[in-house]
Amino acid sequence: MSAYLDHAATTPVRDTALAAWRDAALAGGNPSSLHGPGRRARRAVEDAREQVAAALGVGAAEVVLTAGGTEADNLGVKGLWGARTAADPRRRVVLASPVEHHAVLDCVTWLADARGAEVVWLPVDADGRVDVAGTAALLERDGDRAALLTCMWANNEVGTIQPLAEVVALAHEHEVPVHADAVQAVGWLPEAVGAIGADTVAVSGHKLGAPTGSGALVVRRGTALEPVLHGGGQERGVRSGTVDAPAAAALAVALREAVAEQPDQAPRVAALRDRLAAGLLATDPTAVVQGADPASGGRLPTNLHVTFPGCEGDSLLYLFDAAGVAVSTGSACRAGVPEPSHVLHAMGVAPLLARGALRFSLGRTSTDADVDRVLEVLPAVLERARAAGARSRGAVLAG
Repeated sequence: MSAYLDHAATTPVRDTALAAWRDAALAGGNPSSLHGPGRRARRAVEDAREQVAAALGVGAAEVVLTAGGTEADNLGVKGLWGARTAADPRRRVVLASPVEHHAVLDCVTWLADARGAEVVWLPVDADGRVDVAGTAALLERDGDRAALLTCMWANNEVGTIQPLAEVVALAHEHEVPVHADAVQAVGWLPEAVGAIGADTVAVSGHKLGAPTGSGALVVRRGTALEPVLHGGGQERGVRSGTVDAPAAAALAVALREAVAEQPDQAPRVAALRDRLAAGLLATDPTAVVQGADPASGGRLPTNLHVTFPGCEGDSLLYLFDAAGVAVSTGSACRAGVPEPSHVLHAMGVAPLLARGALRFSLGRTSTDADVDRVLEVLPAVLERARAAGARSRGAVLAG
């Protein structure tokens, strides 16, 4: 018996999305070519763009197709910076939340190191939620020098939902454009991307049931971007490269289905998440759920992030894996990197406790049997992990 609880890293491909990808791939043709096969490929791309736009609540002209969420984040953050500083060289401040995904965080630090950006970090509370009043104060101080503000919609590690619409409204009062990473939120929160009002919004296909390598950046009308890729001038001149028609077709199908399923899937998965949390805490009362209280509605229905005192996250992960349960210690994009979570650090979690972090993330294929399996193997996993942790601490003290 096995259980997959790492949907935040990637979720299984939908049969419908795979069929759409296969049909478009077999049809062939370069969407930029003028002959018949090229025109058919172009129609497939534009049909997909319209479906993506409808699902997100934006205009088709606002959808730039990318190879995934990381590329979309890079184009949003670097593109806004380049265009804004070119128009007004005084605007060299980047306002950023310290709990961003590394696809955004590393762009911000690159801008500081390579382009001389001045980074101002937004305040966050113990749940990893951006403080609106503190953000307003920073915008009052630095808004006239800010090139952009970046704030994710929902955190990929601890699941906390950000007050994004409020942050966007504040930033726009100071004419500061906003980039939002919506990779974890789309398909699980009821609000449409278009209703949030951010200037650029990143979406990833493989979090929704499309194959990896598909994604989009929503670019609000009138928003100027400096290209990150240069070449043939595809995608309104901001994302050069042959448009991947099969990926676009699969993204459109997966996104449309995920948004349509949200009213039913979100409460179903949240109930599974809550049952898992209750079982974990009953087994180990010392465990701590990190992030927003699930009962508050301020957390993704898919996410449960727990720290287990006396355990190492890597040990827990490997022991669960040996028992047929797939979980993670945090972002899969940083897997294998022996560093404490920057998200937990920003939240003020003690370093020793942060070392015992584990993320359980559920999705549309999750069932009661998955929860049962985790709770079945948990006592033995914790016993072995704590024994290993005690030996490790003893060795350090002896050394």
